Formats: sequence, structure tokens, C-alpha cells
Amino acid sequence: MPNEDRGPGRRFDEVADAATRAFRLLPATSQDEKPPHRTTRRIVAEPDTVERDLVKLVLTLVELLRQLMERQALHRVDEGDLTEEEVERLGATLLILHDRMNELCARYDLTMEELNLDLGPLGTLLPPSE
Repeated sequence: MPNEDRGPGRRFDEVADAATRAFRLLPATSQDEKPPHRTTRRIVAEPDTVERDLVKLVLTLVELLRQLMERQALHRVDEGDLTEEEVERLGATLLILHDRMNELCARYDLTMEELNLDLGPLGTLLPPSE
């Protein structure tokens, strides 16, 4: 019976409930009202910084995918779906990817914290770094 609660349908319901709660946090505004001015970190499209800003956006997406892959790998290891050799290879690959992300950030004078976009009432895109 406990496995039925963990099925894909249950997970979909959990995600839908989380999205509903998140949208309830957003204030309802009429068409005539202007939203209050907020200062947020945005990518500035200046000719001098366009390359760095584009790299920042791409690295943000790559970091998000890297973290998702890492979580999925840990889940598979916990479930015992992988052989010892696969676990070693996966771990080495994830370490190399993490190192490359740090190298690219250093190359473009970015920090991992700068890649974490603020999504307003939804919080940040990436979980807090440990």
C-alpha cells in the first residue's frame, strides 16, 4: 500500500497543489492598476555585457539541469537500481560536471549565487547552496 502513494499520479497531484499554493501568493491586480515597482535582479542587455549575460543565463539552465540529474542519480542509488560500477561512473561524471561549472563561472567572473535567479514570491530558482 505505501508504494501506491508514491506513484506518478500522486507526484503529479503534489506538484499541482504546490503550483496552486504558489499562484495564490501572487496578488490579483486589475487591468487598470500598475504593479508596484520592485527592484529585482535582471539580466541587463547592454552591448558591453551581452556575452556575459547570455553565458549567465545558459549556465543557470545548465546548473539547474545538473542539480536535477544529481538528485535523480541519488534517488537511483538509494533505490539500488545501479551496479557499483555505474554508481562510480555516475559519481565521477557528476564531479567533473560540477568542476566544469565552477571553471566556467570563474572564466566569466560569475559566482554560483549569481546564477540563482529570484522568481519573486516563488523564491529562487535553485535551492540554497550547502
